[in-house]
Amino acid sequence: MTSSNVIDTEEISNSGPKAPQYEVVIIGGGFGGLGAAIALKRAGITDFVIIERSDDIGGTWYNNHYPDVAVDVPGIVYQFSFEKNPDWSRTFPKGAEVKAYIDHCADKYGLRGHLRLRTEVMSREWDEADHLWRLTTDSGSVVTARFVITALGAFVEPKTPDIEGLDRFEGKIIQTQNWDHTYELAGKRVAAIGTGATSVQMIPQVAKVAGRLDVYQRRAIWVFAKPDFAIPRVARLLLKYVPGLQSAVRGVVAAIVEVGLVAITVYGKQVAPISKIPAWATQIFLFSQVRDRELRRKLTPEYGFGCKRPSVSNSYYKTFTRDNVELITDGIAEITPTGVKDVNGIERDIDVLILATGFEMSHSPRVFRLRPVKGRDGFDLADFYQNERAKAYEGVSMPQLPNTFMIFGPYAWSGSSWHVMVENASRHAVRVITEARRRGATAVAVTQEANDRFYDFIRPRSTDTLMHGRACANANSYYIDHHGDFSFLRPTTAYQSTKASKTFSLDDYTYERLETRQPVGKTMSGSQPDGIIV
Repeated sequence: MTSSNVIDTEEISNSGPKAPQYEVVIIGGGFGGLGAAIALKRAGITDFVIIERSDDIGGTWYNNHYPDVAVDVPGIVYQFSFEKNPDWSRTFPKGAEVKAYIDHCADKYGLRGHLRLRTEVMSREWDEADHLWRLTTDSGSVVTARFVITALGAFVEPKTPDIEGLDRFEGKIIQTQNWDHTYELAGKRVAAIGTGATSVQMIPQVAKVAGRLDVYQRRAIWVFAKPDFAIPRVARLLLKYVPGLQSAVRGVVAAIVEVGLVAITVYGKQVAPISKIPAWATQIFLFSQVRDRELRRKLTPEYGFGCKRPSVSNSYYKTFTRDNVELITDGIAEITPTGVKDVNGIERDIDVLILATGFEMSHSPRVFRLRPVKGRDGFDLADFYQNERAKAYEGVSMPQLPNTFMIFGPYAWSGSSWHVMVENASRHAVRVITEARRRGATAVAVTQEANDRFYDFIRPRSTDTLMHGRACANANSYYIDHHGDFSFLRPTTAYQSTKASKTFSLDDYTYERLETRQPVGKTMSGSQPDGIIV
């Protein structure tokens, strides 16, 4: 360890620097925020608060409760490695079961007392004078913290489609992220806009009760058969009581998921023939579900497999063969007060309009226009995402945002299990915060050199993926940001990202200390603490 990473700051005022209210503020009470909180507690860091804008914890699994909401990867990999659940009732657990697991984690690790619900952070500003963050909430109050961990998730704000006349529609509008369970769909004329992963789960359920369902599709989605079944009680008991069995099964399933969902996307360009295998398998499945040639053509994506995240369902394709369901691939011209008019001038009257039109991504400039983040030397996070290539050291930190760590930053998610990323980013943050404590530092920031070095490592891998091949030209994938970079996913294996979180050099950060009495690294008696070199 060298002295170049410890910087003295001159006395700020006679009264000394202001102490923050909390050592750490975590923004977000979903899996990311709770995972970070657990990591802090396990490291002995207990002075933190979790700020969550909703009425309860859970993030996606609290806010999304549309019909048949469920995970789209096996439950055995959709969990923390340190808190394995042997008792999932199905291979693909439903939303209520995932929410119960979240509540279990919050209770077991004593997180309830750290929660501040129904509170939204509207802006963040770095205070250089006091080496702390000032967070202004929707009530107008200001919360101060030494460190901030952002756990906003990947999908932050529901997107409302920019369709003429939407505001004039006189019927019922339901956005899938805010499903109205009090409204009865039975017998109603329903239109659904969007055919992404949410619709794959929701549409078959709505079709069962609607009098008529019109589905407006802009781009088809690849859909696998879903190996979903109830897990027998005896199997759950074996997972619970046989030492090592659950970890072994989890490892095998994780490898399969990573190959199916990540390897094809990251390496499909180099092994193009192999990437066609899952496409063929999906097309065979589609043929088994839909015998009408024209309908199959409409349901077959015009982009290659892996260009967008595929989904799984045993009923989605077959739903379009029902007499009360119509798949409409002609574009929408406008929403009328009583229906939807397509570009051919055909108007279909409806009672209910369901919007399954996606989210504003967490790396979108728009998110931080609405909730500004101001760092050092005039740095504005919205301007950065708008004008600069997305760079974040290990997907976790930026030089211009001291004392800030992102659970989901650019190039952070390996794409297999969300929880792997949460654990890795949390481990990264805890390592740096612990080192800052050890050095007596009040501000830490990744060096520009380290940030550039990681970008030089990750960028070539991200540009040589399937996403930049001809097969993905028509995909319009959210994997690609508005600069044309594949910054949504980390184009490495989960193993590589996990190892990096454990082995990155702590000297890739600079450490500063607001000092009013003693030199950096000196105790009150003038002795030097163990391990600190000045």
